[in-house]
Amino acid sequence: MKSLIVSFLLVAGTVSTAAAQTPDAGAQPPAWMSMMPIVFMFAIFYLLIFRPQQKKEKQRLEFINALKRGDEVITASGLVGRVEGLTEQFITLEIADGVRVKVLRTAIASSVQALTAAAVPAGGKA
Repeated sequence: MKSLIVSFLLVAGTVSTAAAQTPDAGAQPPAWMSMMPIVFMFAIFYLLIFRPQQKKEKQRLEFINALKRGDEVITASGLVGRVEGLTEQFITLEIADGVRVKVLRTAIASSVQALTAAAVPAGGKA
């Protein structure tokens, strides 16, 4: 029993000296180093998500502003029609002979020509 107590004290003594020899646990890297992963992730999100979306939105606004009477367009809800009238906020579409609807400019999704050009492969055969 005496040898067990002596061995315990020896082990406890070596553990306490080992803990005393470890480097300072309070030493941390500078604050800007811990922020670098967050900055890096934001940069990746910007380059892969935000920037392409901004480019698409810019192209869509240019398309809507360039619309003129006679253009065939598709609305976001799927209506296909020919532009008959333009105002600052609204576009009048003729969707059938004598049937005209008024839609917001922002409801225009694309042109019929762009959609048909995307559907036909480069070889020319559908």
